[in-house]
Amino acid sequence: MSKNALRILLFAGIALVCFNVIAFVIPLEKNGTFWVAYIFGILAILLQLVVMKVAFNGAESIRSKFYGFPIARIGVIYGICQILLSFTVMALSPYVPLWIPIIIFTLMLAAASAGCIAADAVCETIEKQDEKLVKDVAAMRNIQSKMNLLVTQVDSSEQLKKALSELNDDIKYSDPVSGKATEELETELEGLISELQKAVVDGETEASLALCKKAKGILAERNRVCKLNKNL
Repeated sequence: MSKNALRILLFAGIALVCFNVIAFVIPLEKNGTFWVAYIFGILAILLQLVVMKVAFNGAESIRSKFYGFPIARIGVIYGICQILLSFTVMALSPYVPLWIPIIIFTLMLAAASAGCIAADAVCETIEKQDEKLVKDVAAMRNIQSKMNLLVTQVDSSEQLKKALSELNDDIKYSDPVSGKATEELETELEGLISELQKAVVDGETEASLALCKKAKGILAERNRVCKLNKNL
């Protein structure tokens, strides 16, 4: 069991003990209204375990934990409101008809459940979009990494160093998001960068300059395709 899970269980246990002590130590009339308020209060505490599990289940990164906070917030707000209302109804149980707390507490539970489900759906959608974005930028990030390394390998020709630096900047500031329309161009660009690496290592300055020029042309075409697809 993780430390966070243990903390949540400990919190729920303390809340249950405190709730029961207050409910049964204070001399309150134990009628039907009291027991309805008591049951919903206990349920609100126990549901925190479910809400926290849904909110932070498998959340390892800071980003995924952040996405779980809206769900946890709804659960905590519901729990606090329900417990406070349960105590109020228990104290006024001789004067409150049984049907009133049943309707109010059921609606509160339904609203909290709907809110948690909606928040969970939104978080799931955002996480999927983040995963897709990571995949979409992987190709250009890989090319950028190769170019960063390549720039540091040149120290003989100022002309080649300048050409590589310009190509590196062009790649760095190009649209990082890939798509089906750019896959072929990116594959060709990556192949050229690999050829360029070999040419630089072999000291073939003229061939390297020619490959830089060709790579810049393909990159320009890729940027044009990216812009065109965004305008559609």
